[in-house]
Amino acid sequence: MYRSFFSTALSRFLSIALVISGLLMSINSHAERIDNFVLLDHNGDAQNLYYHQDASAIVIMIQGNGCPIVRNALTDYKQVRDEFESQGVKFFMLNSNLQDTRSAIALEAKKYSIDMPIMHDETQLIGEALNLVRTAEILVINPKTWNIEYRGPINDRQVYERQKQEASAHYAKDAIRDVIAGDTVAVAQRDAIGCLINFAEKNGAHEQISYTETIAPLLQEKCVVCHTDGGIGPWAMSSYELVRGFAPMMREVIRTKRMPPWHADPHVGVWKNDKSLSIEQTQTLVHWIEAGAPRGEGVDPLKGLSIAQVEWPLGEPDLILELPEYTIPASGVVEYKFPRLANPLDTGVWVKSATVIAGNREVVHHILAGSIDAGASAEKRDSGVFDNYLIGYAPGNESNVFPAKTGVYIAPGGEFTFQIHYTPNGLESVDNSKIGLYFHDEKPENFYRQDVVINPIISIPANTARHPEVSYFAFDKPALLHDLVPHSHYRGVASKFELIKPDGSKELILSVPNYDFNWQRTYELVEPKQIEAGSKLVHTTWYDNSTANKSNPDPDRNVTWGLQSWDEMLYGAFSYTLVNETTEAPIHDKGLAQLTQYFGFIDKDLDGKLSWKELPKRMKKQLVQGFKAVDTNGDGGLDIKEMYNIEKRRAAKQQEAAADAR
Repeated sequence: MYRSFFSTALSRFLSIALVISGLLMSINSHAERIDNFVLLDHNGDAQNLYYHQDASAIVIMIQGNGCPIVRNALTDYKQVRDEFESQGVKFFMLNSNLQDTRSAIALEAKKYSIDMPIMHDETQLIGEALNLVRTAEILVINPKTWNIEYRGPINDRQVYERQKQEASAHYAKDAIRDVIAGDTVAVAQRDAIGCLINFAEKNGAHEQISYTETIAPLLQEKCVVCHTDGGIGPWAMSSYELVRGFAPMMREVIRTKRMPPWHADPHVGVWKNDKSLSIEQTQTLVHWIEAGAPRGEGVDPLKGLSIAQVEWPLGEPDLILELPEYTIPASGVVEYKFPRLANPLDTGVWVKSATVIAGNREVVHHILAGSIDAGASAEKRDSGVFDNYLIGYAPGNESNVFPAKTGVYIAPGGEFTFQIHYTPNGLESVDNSKIGLYFHDEKPENFYRQDVVINPIISIPANTARHPEVSYFAFDKPALLHDLVPHSHYRGVASKFELIKPDGSKELILSVPNYDFNWQRTYELVEPKQIEAGSKLVHTTWYDNSTANKSNPDPDRNVTWGLQSWDEMLYGAFSYTLVNETTEAPIHDKGLAQLTQYFGFIDKDLDGKLSWKELPKRMKKQLVQGFKAVDTNGDGGLDIKEMYNIEKRRAAKQQEAAADAR
């Protein structure tokens, strides 16, 4: 009897145990998947989660300013980082606090010596999607599956109001070891110990967001101008049904900052024609999508909406330049085209704006346009488009409207010059691009000046994830800066422009932490930036020449300057006006400006003078006996004025030699 009872009880116990074991295995095997996102960290750098797909594991600690649990856990977290970082594990922190600003997070990082990126989730959308509840929680992610294999406290050292001297259980370490080894994490989730996070919008009635009153007008304001029939967008936002069908894709490109195509850091500068979504717009749109993109009541505002596709968005041009017709092959390399067109005008004109109409936007990578005067020297003819620059076209950069009361003078005769770059797209096609020029009725007050911070001697090492290159342009006269254009190729991932003032102080003017080669934006300041004489406009670009950069043509190659997209450029265009210049009294010295451009990439330490070590070999040969003589102020280096005097003497000697030869 007892044996029968025992046998029955044991059988029931084993059955229950098997069920519980199966449930536990089911729970542990059904890990939560994390979708990709891009966030800016407390330093303003872009962090793309899926970029680290080759890591052995990714670990994220949820950070919050002022939380004593987080602050107390920092030493433990750093110790874990120091132990596993050499094994290919990537470590981050994530702040989703409603109350924490980027500047406040940066101060917290400085105060507590946090030496890893703190990603700022200022929309709280990433924290919501991760179902975060408390700070100090640890997420251990497997990049092979993008599953969160462990979430919970870092160890058992802390509880509320008290802590142990040493931890006896190391949950995060154990989970990381399991992920690296390819083993199942024994306990995938534990209750976190930390400060509660206030997700103000998490429990909102998002299914009640009105498509007709809120979503459709938002899309009309920010998206429909491109996503329309005949527009640059790949599909038209012409009805609720189409928007709903693409809604999951819209959520993805918003979370990864691929759309809208505006890549300036929102915390640096104020720009005209800002295409970005505000925090509130981003929250509203993503919440509506995550609620299932409900239709709601009302007439569809997008149904039958027609955006007029005018050929010339600035109106009918005063002069239309028809570029030569080119046939673009389906594949291969198309050499740059440098066509010239005779200037048909018999009187001088002042250009106030220009528009490029690409004949085939799918294959036209960029078009640059300028002019040269009749009888220009061979040197000026070779410089071509840059001698009297008018416009640079790329997707998103179709028109250039000069600042009010400024212009570019085109003398009668001469030639219009162009540089065209084509990229085959798999289908043979023909391009017939056009450029429209618009003229002032009267002579403007000032010249519109354009220049470039450039470095043609860049060298980007093979298999290097984040390599910086720098150059600058020094202003010898007071100026107003109007706009900035960062440009690089497939390996360019971030750019910034800083101003170093005469007193040595620095000011960040533009930061593009998530540069996208497909969109060449002109960032035009709402209010022109005043620049003191003696200031340097410093341009820095970071290049990703590693295998993690999926756009990289060849990570094993040391990359140098080149026109084609598999080469690279450090090229920061900008426009300005000189404060004390007028069209009646020009003071701009083009020769000095060109020398300044050259000087900016030779002066590696940015100190405003070229030491003997920094001088190019050609100049060293010329000055081997006379360096001290040309260093007129005796400071051990050649500044721009001293270099300019050398160049003027050299040019004078050349002219004398030419005269003697005649």
